[in-house]
Amino acid sequence: MRRAPGQSLRLGVSAHAVSLVRVGRWRWAGAGRTPTLLAEHAFSPAGAAPPDAIAGALREMLGRVPGAALAGWPLDIVLADELTRLWQVAPPQGATRLSDIEAAAALRFQTLYGESPSAWRLMAEWDSRYPFFAAAAPRALLAALEQVAAEHKLAIVGIAPHFVGAWNRWRGGLKAGAWFGLAHDNLLTLGALQDKRLRAVRALAVPHGADHYWITQMLTREALLLGLDAPSLLQLCGTVPAAWTAPPSNAAHIACVALEPAPALDADWSSIASLARGGSGA
Repeated sequence: MRRAPGQSLRLGVSAHAVSLVRVGRWRWAGAGRTPTLLAEHAFSPAGAAPPDAIAGALREMLGRVPGAALAGWPLDIVLADELTRLWQVAPPQGATRLSDIEAAAALRFQTLYGESPSAWRLMAEWDSRYPFFAAAAPRALLAALEQVAAEHKLAIVGIAPHFVGAWNRWRGGLKAGAWFGLAHDNLLTLGALQDKRLRAVRALAVPHGADHYWITQMLTREALLLGLDAPSLLQLCGTVPAAWTAPPSNAAHIACVALEPAPALDADWSSIASLARGGSGA
């Protein structure tokens, strides 16, 4: 599989499926940047430890592609949010050292989840001045993914939870007064903002037939619960229903805008294939 300039691979990983997508950052002669689904594989853990089951499924999927075709390709890994942890950390008063902030994040993790952070790899944009969000992924899972990537000579360039990757990609394009949302598999992961800073993250089930009325009621309720002003706009990425980005019929409803146009995919993609599209790159 010949690699054109700007092309890379995106791997989606959930507890029950894996998928591999080819993406492009720029246009090149004879082709566009439309994501191409290369392979996907659903599996049942069948009693195996999750990292082992995922590694086995990944080996089976990548085995369908000749190893030489994958060697040297950059790989960005998108982890389903249910495999990871995301929480807010308040930096200790007067903290100036990174070690103090890291300790505060680890302590908060243990308090929230009741388990030692030693089995998890913690990641964050560490900040000693303001509350910030930290994320964690299981070390055993990361080691398994790194091992399989090495076997196929793939160069991992990034690993991130789905929401974190989407947030890092789109945060710079958010407008004043807007909130951020990631739509995926009948779930809306909502990023509540104040002064363009992320203040809270909520995962909300999307009911059948959800429309602008539901979105407006949901955003208003969440704003009240968080003590924030309701947003004037919801900017969305992921698998966004077309009805949400249509102009609202009621002027009192909160408008929604997609941060990217819906890609011209070859067919209806599964949720795991859509997960692989959701990384921080193009």
